Amino acid sequence: MSIIISPSVLSCDFANIQRDVEMINQSDADWFHVDVMDGVFVPNISFGFPVIQAIKKHAKKPLDVHLMIQNPDQYIDAFKEAGADILTVHYEACTHLHRTIQAIKAAGMKAGVALNPHTPVDFLQDVIEDLDLVLIMSVNPGFGGQKFINNAVLKVEQVKNLIHMKGSHALVEVDGGVNLETGLELVKAGVDALVAGSFVFNSENPSKTISDLKNL
Repeated sequence: MSIIISPSVLSCDFANIQRDVEMINQSDADWFHVDVMDGVFVPNISFGFPVIQAIKKHAKKPLDVHLMIQNPDQYIDAFKEAGADILTVHYEACTHLHRTIQAIKAAGMKAGVALNPHTPVDFLQDVIEDLDLVLIMSVNPGFGGQKFINNAVLKVEQVKNLIHMKGSHALVEVDGGVNLETGLELVKAGVDALVAGSFVFNSENPSKTISDLKNL
């Protein structure tokens, strides 16, 4: 199976967002990665429902929405209405994680859980069978363009082992500092999906960069 590529629209040109969405539509990318930040869970604020709705209007591929927010439960239905196909919450932000996962699925979306760099993979062993996606953060969440944390490669291997042991069908995605070099290491470790933001949108030919990642 080829690797799923999910370009992070947080790094696109917001003055030309429709143009960049069309570029992703026409590229080898599989998903749109949409980072939502509230300025509380992470020290940054990104876009909300109107921008997601605008992306959804033009997107021809699934919206992979990553919530870096406190109290995500209260917004689950709103993200479904805005167009999310996959909704990923942070382990560190959920008091009742199992209930949150079930609520995401009940709303008709695929459910993902993200782990910050310091959070052990073992914390997912009681919910891994309920998940569609595990998102390993290879940078501390909140800002694009950060340096890749190498321990993420080991965490991919650990999650894959847990998935196999528990008979889960979850995919493993990595977000942060992904380029051709780090991407190759992650592919060797068994990653299923790669998120790339600044590496794609700061390149001379974003569509070719997506293809290069896809062909790792």
